[in-house]
Amino acid sequence: MESTFSSPAEAALQREAGAAGLLTPLADLDRVYELQRVVGFVRDLACQRVALQFPDQLLGDAGVVAARLEETTGSKMFILGDTAYGSCCVDVLGAEQAGAQALVHFGPACLSPPALPLPVAFVFGQRSVALELCAKAFEAQNPDPTAPVVLLKALATLLRPRYVDLLVSSPALPLPVGSLNSEPEPLQRFGRRFPLAPGRCLEEYDAFYVGGSGASSDPDLDPDLSRLLLGWAPERSFSSCCPDTGGTRDEGAWAGRLRARRRYLVERARDARVVGLLVGTLGVARHREALAHLRNLTQAAGKHSYVLALGRPTPPKLANFPEVDVFVLLACPLGVLAPQPSGSFFRPVLSLCELEAACNPAWPPPGLAPHLTHYADLLPGSPFHVPLPPPESELWDIPDVSLITGELRPLPARKPSNDPGCSALTPRSQLELVESSPAASFLSSRSWQGLQPHLGQTPVTGVVSGRRGIAIAYEDEGSS
Repeated sequence: MESTFSSPAEAALQREAGAAGLLTPLADLDRVYELQRVVGFVRDLACQRVALQFPDQLLGDAGVVAARLEETTGSKMFILGDTAYGSCCVDVLGAEQAGAQALVHFGPACLSPPALPLPVAFVFGQRSVALELCAKAFEAQNPDPTAPVVLLKALATLLRPRYVDLLVSSPALPLPVGSLNSEPEPLQRFGRRFPLAPGRCLEEYDAFYVGGSGASSDPDLDPDLSRLLLGWAPERSFSSCCPDTGGTRDEGAWAGRLRARRRYLVERARDARVVGLLVGTLGVARHREALAHLRNLTQAAGKHSYVLALGRPTPPKLANFPEVDVFVLLACPLGVLAPQPSGSFFRPVLSLCELEAACNPAWPPPGLAPHLTHYADLLPGSPFHVPLPPPESELWDIPDVSLITGELRPLPARKPSNDPGCSALTPRSQLELVESSPAASFLSSRSWQGLQPHLGQTPVTGVVSGRRGIAIAYEDEGSS
């Protein structure tokens, strides 16, 4: 039976955690998993206990990789799998429970800073790329050698003799613990670093993305690509290339559909009266501050909010809260944009950026990218942070019409702090219900409201003995 606040036990038994046996040939393990670099990382830190985090699809190689590292380094290795939320985030909580002094993360990563200080090494895997095919595809897609283009894969060696304005991005890996970098930090966005020249901005560049797989033509299955499409300047070209075949595709149409979907979710958030705040991570830095920011947003917009910690959100879990109009998932960028599980949610699941656009009338500031995916970009201290207007600001009084229902939205009930009536008590002749909870209001609108106690309407009787036995056979039922 489906548990109210947890996944069914059958799901854990039926889930395929990884293929039996090895996924990678033994001769390629050192190259694919960069074992020499991992060995150097462990020896430099002199760690005796190291956690190895693998996603579900790579667990078939975990045992052999851990055995080789133990044999080479002499350190104890612990394999972490089946993380509570997403495998792209560093599972610092699991590493802490194992007493690990460092962690090696294998597979795709969102590169979000962990909540606890722990040395982390990222191994994305060495995948073969048909460089000649990708270079020809780039030349066919960008015939102008002077056009500014961002390369999301290191093809510059083959292309720079002809193209003069190429910008090669690299993953924004965290700096080693205790290291000092005297050079100016390049622009960091979308989990990548962009070494822009002085006076240049990222909005001037087109993009050429090398990634994905030719076996799947659905870009929604690649949350990293969706993250780039949502944040890239809409007026600039964005192309993707398959690293195996060199086939290219213009992602402009898909980017437009993603932005239209996000605008629809913003409208749903503006219409919502009750918002469910889903805690989707406990291992990413500043998640508590982001949760407090979400609660301030909903309160300022006159909405009620509930904080729910349910692990990975699934349709059966969220269906237990029918009074909630929309859910907001507080997770890493890739976790927010990850493909939804089979069976659609009965209420839309939003990101923090969409709730910010719905509840903050000062959002967005001029010149901002169309969509931000990391909640840290919206918190104080970030260049994209936009504080809420003061209560007396006219921005709260601008009338707004819902594009979904066509009705005029009510203004949030905000009273200025200098109003003398806010601190005075108004005498009333009788008790009145000023405000009820959203859950109680939702329950009162339903035809069936649970068992009726009928207080004061049933006669008082003496105490009698109840039934004895177990549910399968009470003593007064006899034998059958």
